[in-house]
Amino acid sequence: MAGKLTAAQGTGILLVTANVGSLFEDPENLQKAWLREFYQTVQSHKPHFLAVHCQEVGGKNYEESMSHVDSFVKELLSSDAMKEYSRARIYLDENYKSQEHFTALGSFYFIHESLKNIHQFDFKAKKFKKVVGKETCSETLESTPTLEKEKFPQDYFPECKWSRKGFIRTRWALADCAFDLVNIHLFHDASNLVAWEKSPSVYSGTRQKALGYVLDRITDQRYERLPYFVFGDFNFRLDSKQVIESLCSTATMQTVRAADTNEVDKLIFRESDNDRKVVLQLEKKLFNYVNQDVFRENNGTSLLEFDKELSVFKDRLHELEISFPPSYPYSEDSSQGKQYMNTRCPAWCDRILMSPSARDLVLKPENEEKSVVYDNIGPNVCMGDHKPVFLSFRITAGAGKCCQKGENIFREAPQ
Repeated sequence: MAGKLTAAQGTGILLVTANVGSLFEDPENLQKAWLREFYQTVQSHKPHFLAVHCQEVGGKNYEESMSHVDSFVKELLSSDAMKEYSRARIYLDENYKSQEHFTALGSFYFIHESLKNIHQFDFKAKKFKKVVGKETCSETLESTPTLEKEKFPQDYFPECKWSRKGFIRTRWALADCAFDLVNIHLFHDASNLVAWEKSPSVYSGTRQKALGYVLDRITDQRYERLPYFVFGDFNFRLDSKQVIESLCSTATMQTVRAADTNEVDKLIFRESDNDRKVVLQLEKKLFNYVNQDVFRENNGTSLLEFDKELSVFKDRLHELEISFPPSYPYSEDSSQGKQYMNTRCPAWCDRILMSPSARDLVLKPENEEKSVVYDNIGPNVCMGDHKPVFLSFRITAGAGKCCQKGENIFREAPQ
């Protein structure tokens, strides 16, 4: 697999984000295909340090799916493909009975046997500890010292209704460099009709507020500031009003209202001629566009001009160039690998973002262009409604100089 470390080669890092909710609805079909594609990505990039951030672990009904979660974790820990990863840390938020705490996040970290010196931060002791063995933590992650977990404050939630949204932060030191890894799940668009009403949408504002909260928390004065990678399901959407106006520029719009409430129930966009062919039907949970190919051709990159939610954070968060199709909402039919569902406008929900100093780690001059890859997993296979997204890069010796560490990061806390 990863092979021996050399100074020239550097330390291979693979970061993966995956909303895995679908896998627990159909574990027999989807989970097997998902794991196969995941293992192929690991074997292709051969990382020394692998971080997998999952959202919606357990699917819609965690209590019923707990046995599937257990088998998923056991498979990851015991599979042949992962046998050279001699150390692991797995953090599963399984506290589904606590509305004010449950996030359904799962953070998985695997360390290759050839990587000798890796430490993890203890947020209570404020010191790094050497990572040995394999450990799985669940139940009450709030009291686990090697991570910080928060659900967003209730007033951040749309209409103050609880849902499984929040973040988990861990801190690592390897190859003389230290950094934070943040697993995040932000709020979705509840209604296509509401999202269409104005630009930017009300949902975009809610996500912006929550992401700002996370960035403020991970850069506050409690701990030393380090480079950070934030990767998860941001639920970023294309600017709905603008993208629909572009896709339906020559169409006329018909508004259908509910008989009892007179509220808008459906919008129908028709071509002005061509027998008034329907171009788009829009309902609360329906986005039925006549030509899905626009989201796949050239990986949908012509639509990136409508992907604007990150621009507010341009001084705090960076992203490598996107060259893969929108990551959501794919069909959950196991025979359909490239088909989108007609529920939402396809969008790049699943992302790997980084601080300016973390970008400097990834894009060091000695990192050859081809050694940095930002892409999706399983482009032709059904992976559930979200395609996982990964970033592969190498940290070379001396990279830690950009980490601004004021302390000896390898000062260990007592075991």
